[in-house]
Amino acid sequence: MILLTGFEPFGGETVNPSWLAVRQTADKLNAEGVPATAVELPCVFHESIETLRRAIADHGPELVLCVGQAGGRDGVSLERIAINIDDARIPDNKGNQPIDSSVSAGGPAAYFSTLPIKQCLGDIGGAGIPAMVSQTAGTYVCNHVFYGLMDLLATQNDGARGGFIHVPFSTEQASVHNAPGMEVADMASALRIIALTSQATTSDLRLPAGAEH
Repeated sequence: MILLTGFEPFGGETVNPSWLAVRQTADKLNAEGVPATAVELPCVFHESIETLRRAIADHGPELVLCVGQAGGRDGVSLERIAINIDDARIPDNKGNQPIDSSVSAGGPAAYFSTLPIKQCLGDIGGAGIPAMVSQTAGTYVCNHVFYGLMDLLATQNDGARGGFIHVPFSTEQASVHNAPGMEVADMASALRIIALTSQATTSDLRLPAGAEH
């Protein structure tokens, strides 16, 4: 079973392409005989992790792909590392705005994704979809969920793997913000590739995909 999660809208937006894309992805995978389900997370600190925890308990996935929106980026971002910090520039959807707080008190400083992110990068690029490895998922609810996911998987010890992917604005949002965007269908195609590649391999490629700053 593959569990995909997306977020509800936040920051004044009326849609969140992460949720639209994971729904399409789950439909694509199920149509191909690959069991998958999509769950919407609230854009709320702590509640989002609790919703994710319940979804993992309910579905028992072997693979978890959490997805969020990164408006302004110009491609699908495979996140490398989750850090144990909440530092919210804007309030979440219930008005919470933690500053310099731990996601998990006493937890490790960081977790790495357990997805083969560079193999996924190559496969997405081969499909002609813009993609990159990202070194930061921010310090808002996306990183909060990414860290929470990896902490859950690390402490369950059941062999499940997972990671976090950011998608850009949808083309409709991009036209409003005068920013880069992507069709939701292309986001879903990229997420399908990530899911299938991650199912097929636990090893990763060695290729340059880092950043100078």
